[in-house]
Amino acid sequence: MPEQKRLFLLDAYALIFRGYYALIKNPRINSKGMDTSAIMGFMNSLFDVIKREKPDHLAVCFDKGGSIERTELFPEYKANRDETPDAIRIAIPYIQEILKAMHIPSVVLEGWEADDIIGTLSKQAEKEGYKVFMVTPDKDFGQLVSENIFMYRPARMGNGIEIWGIPEVQKRFGVERPDQVIDYLGMMGDASDNIPGLPGVGDKTAKKFIEQFGSLEGLLENADQLKGKMKEKIIENAELGRLSKKLATICTDCDVTFNAQDYELSVPDSEAVQKIFEELEFRRLKEQFIKIFSGEDETTETQVTSTETAQKIASSAGSGQFSLFGGDGGSPATIKDSSSRNTIEDVAHSYQSIAPGMAMKLFLQNLMKQTAVCFDTETTSLNPLEAELVGIAFSWEPTKGFYVPFPKEKETAQELIEELRPFFESEDIEKIGQNLKYDIKVLDKYNIKVGGKLFDTMLAHYLINPDMRHNMDVLSETYLNYTPISISELIGKKGKNQLSMREVPLEKQTEYAVEDADITFQLAQHFRPELSEAKTDGLFTDIEIPLLRVLADMELEGINLDIDFLKSLSKDLDNDIAHLEQKIYESAGVEFNIGSPKQLGEILFDKMKLVDKPKKTKTGQYSTAEDVLSYLAKDHEIIKNVLDYRGLTKLKSTYVDALPEQVQRTTGRVHTDYMQTVAATGRLSSNNPNLQNIPIRTERGRQVRKAFIPRNDEYTLLAADYSQIELRIIAALSEENTMIEAFKNGEDIHASTASKVFNVPIEEVTREQRSNAKTVNFGIIYGVSAFGLSNQTDLSRSESKELIDTYYKTYPKLRNYISEQVDFAREHGYVQTVLGRRRYLKDINGSNAVVRGAAERNAVNAPIQGSAADIIKLAMINIHKKLIEGGYKSKMLLQVHDELVFDIYKPELETLKELIKTEMENAYELAVPLDVELGMGENWLVAH
Repeated sequence: MPEQKRLFLLDAYALIFRGYYALIKNPRINSKGMDTSAIMGFMNSLFDVIKREKPDHLAVCFDKGGSIERTELFPEYKANRDETPDAIRIAIPYIQEILKAMHIPSVVLEGWEADDIIGTLSKQAEKEGYKVFMVTPDKDFGQLVSENIFMYRPARMGNGIEIWGIPEVQKRFGVERPDQVIDYLGMMGDASDNIPGLPGVGDKTAKKFIEQFGSLEGLLENADQLKGKMKEKIIENAELGRLSKKLATICTDCDVTFNAQDYELSVPDSEAVQKIFEELEFRRLKEQFIKIFSGEDETTETQVTSTETAQKIASSAGSGQFSLFGGDGGSPATIKDSSSRNTIEDVAHSYQSIAPGMAMKLFLQNLMKQTAVCFDTETTSLNPLEAELVGIAFSWEPTKGFYVPFPKEKETAQELIEELRPFFESEDIEKIGQNLKYDIKVLDKYNIKVGGKLFDTMLAHYLINPDMRHNMDVLSETYLNYTPISISELIGKKGKNQLSMREVPLEKQTEYAVEDADITFQLAQHFRPELSEAKTDGLFTDIEIPLLRVLADMELEGINLDIDFLKSLSKDLDNDIAHLEQKIYESAGVEFNIGSPKQLGEILFDKMKLVDKPKKTKTGQYSTAEDVLSYLAKDHEIIKNVLDYRGLTKLKSTYVDALPEQVQRTTGRVHTDYMQTVAATGRLSSNNPNLQNIPIRTERGRQVRKAFIPRNDEYTLLAADYSQIELRIIAALSEENTMIEAFKNGEDIHASTASKVFNVPIEEVTREQRSNAKTVNFGIIYGVSAFGLSNQTDLSRSESKELIDTYYKTYPKLRNYISEQVDFAREHGYVQTVLGRRRYLKDINGSNAVVRGAAERNAVNAPIQGSAADIIKLAMINIHKKLIEGGYKSKMLLQVHDELVFDIYKPELETLKELIKTEMENAYELAVPLDVELGMGENWLVAH
C-alpha cells in the first residue's frame, strides 16, 4: 500500500508576526540599519518544518486586503488592531522573493484571509488522500482538525512543536467534535479579531454551555433554562452570538484549487536564495539553507507533545519522501555555497610562521619599525586567567602577516615573550585588536603590560552600530565581503573530541591566526573614518579605549568571597523555601509542583478561582508571569508566597550556590567579566558571575552582598554610590529650574516634589506622599502611564492621572524637554548623551503605535541612562589613573550600576575617601551638582 503523502500549509502572517515579536527585545538589525527580525523569524519557522518533516508538498498562504465577507457582516471586525509594524511591511516582499527563489508557492487571494485559503486547501487535499498539517500558532484552526488534518504549532520559548489532532482539540476546547470550536469561539468571542461573543461568557462558561447544549444554537434555543443575569444577557445578545459564530467560521470553499504538482517541494534556485540572504546579512540562515538542501542535515525527529496524536500519525510522520532526494530515494541534489564572498582560498596572501633564531631576529627588527600593528593571541582556553599562549599573530599590511608559535614549557614560553616585550611595551606603536581586553589579560600572566595607543575593532563597531552583532566573523562578512576560517573547521565542534589549539598542525594554526589578525587590521582601517563620520571618535578615544584598560585591571584583580557564609546562607534559604512551600500547599489544599507554570495556573485559577477572567498565554494555559502575579499579590497571600518562593529559589541557584563554583582556582577570587558592547545605552554588563543583578530589595537578596569581603584584615571595602544621578541629569538636561534649585539646596528631591505636587509644606509631607512622588520622579524617565503608576502605588488610575498632570504642571520644562527629545529623534533618527553617545531609534517614525511608543520612551530614557553610564566611566578612568600614579595599594574592584566598590588598604582610607568622592563628583560638570555617598565595612553589604 503506498504511503500517505503529506501537505504542509503555512499561515504566513501568523508566523511572521510571531517571529517579529519573539525578537522585539533584541531585534536583528543589519549594517544598513534594517530590522530583519520578521524575515528571520519566518525563515526559521519554514526551515524548521522542512528540516524536521521533509514534507512532500508545501505552500505558504498570505492574507490580502482582509476578509470582505466578514467586514461586510461586521465593519468592526479586526478594527482594534494596531497598524502593521514597518519592519513587517518591509519584510513581506523579501519573504515572497525568497519563497519564489525556493520554488515554494505563495497562495494569495484578494479579499480572503489565509485561514480561509488554508481551510479550503486542507479539505481539498484531504479528499485526495493527503495528511494535512496547518502550520500556525492560531488556536482558531482547531475547528478544521479531522482524522487527516492536524494543527502543527511551531516550537517557541524552549518548548517543542505541538501537533494537535482530534484528542488535543477535544481537551483544549472541551468539545466532542472539532467543528464545535466554532461554537466555542462564537460564545466567548476573540479579542484579537474583535469578535464580540456573548457578554459575560468566558472560557469556562463556553465549555460548560457546549457540554450542556452542544452548540451556540442549542444554547440560544434553551436560554430560558438559564438563571439570573446570564439568562438576560444571552437572550438580549442572541443575534450578537450568531454573528460572532459566522465571523469565527473559517471558510472551506473559497476560490483556490489544490494542485498537487504545483505544491510539490522541489530543488530551489540556490544562487538566488543565497543572494537575498547575503543582502540581508543572514549568515547563519545561509549556512542552514546549504545544509538542509544538500541533504547534510538529517534531523527528522518530531517532538510531538501528545502521545495519542503521535501514535495516530506515527505511520506517516516521517515517511514521505522529500522531493529533493528524488522520487526513488536516490542521491540528494547538490547545493553549493554560491556566495560572492571571498575566502582564504580566493585571496592571494602571505602568512608566515616565524622560526627561532635569525628569522625571529629579522621579524623583530621589522616589527619595531611599524607605527600600527594588529596582534591576536591564540591560547588554550577562553578563560584568560587559565589560558596559556599557543601563538601570537601579527599583521600591519592587508593580506600579509606573521605567526610566532609558543612552546608548551612555561619557562621557554616566558623567554620567547621577553623577546616581544619591547613591542608590547612600546608607547610609539599603536596596538590593534578585536576584544583586546582578553589579550591584555592573557599577556598579564606573562608579566607583559601593553603600552601605546589601542584600537579595538569590537568597541569601534559598537559605537558605529550599537544594535548589530560585533563578533569578527560578522564584521568581516559585512564590511570586507570575506568569510574567515571557522574555528570548528580547525579544532572540531564542542565536545570530548574537540582538539586543543596546541594539537592543530602549525601550518593550519598559522593560516587561521594570521587571517584573524589580517582581517582585524583591515576592519580597523574601515572603521576609523566611520567613527569620525558618526562623531563618536572622541567617545572611542577618551572613554571606551581607556576604560578597556581599567576593566582589564579590575577583572584581573577579582574580589574575595566568604564561601563559608554562603554555605550557611544556602541552608537558611532551604529552610525558608521549605516553609514557603508548606504555606503554599496549605493555602492550595494540595501539594503540586510550584515551579510548573501549568500546574500553578491550574491551582490558582481553576481550583482556587482567584480571578474571574485570568490572563492566558498564546498556548491557552494560564499565565503565571511575574507581571501578572505581581498585580494580584496584594490581594492574595498564596500569590505573594509564590513570588517569594520564586525569588528565593532563583537567588539560591543563581548566586548562593553558584558563586562558590565561580571562584577561580588559580587566584581564590571571583573575577567577573565586564562587557562594553552589550547595552545600547552605554551601560556596562557583567557576566560570569553577573554581579549587577543581585537583588537588593529583599532581605535575603541583600545578604548575598555580605559574602563579598576585603582581601584580608589590612583592607576594608568602600562603596561609592552616585545619589539619584539620573534625576540630576534629567533636571540638568531639561533646565528645570525648580528641580535644579532643590538639588542645589541639598533638599530631599522626592519630598520636595511631593511638597509641590500635593501643595503641602515640605515638613508636612507624609511617607506615602513622598513614596508616590518618588515613583513618579523615576517613572517619568521611563514614560510611566497612569495605568503603570496605579499598578506601582495604592493610587487609582484617575488619581494617578491627576498626579502625573500636576507633576508636569509643576515641572513644565521637563515636559518640554521630553517633547523636544522625541522631535529630535524623529528628525535625526537618534538621540545622544552628554558625551555624544548615540542611540539609534529606527522605529521612531513607525506606523505601529506600540513599537513607535517604545522608541519614543527610549528617546527620553537613553540620553539619561547613557549620560549616567558615560559619567561613571569617566570617574572610573580618572580614579584608576590616580591610584596608579599615587602608587596606592588600594584597588577598584567592581562597578554595579551607579556604584563603585574598592578594596582599600586601611592606612590609605582617609586620603582615598576624599580622592574618590572628589573624582566622582567632578567627573562631568552639569547644571546640577553630583552627589556621592560613601560607605565602608567588612563586607559589601555593610559598605553599601
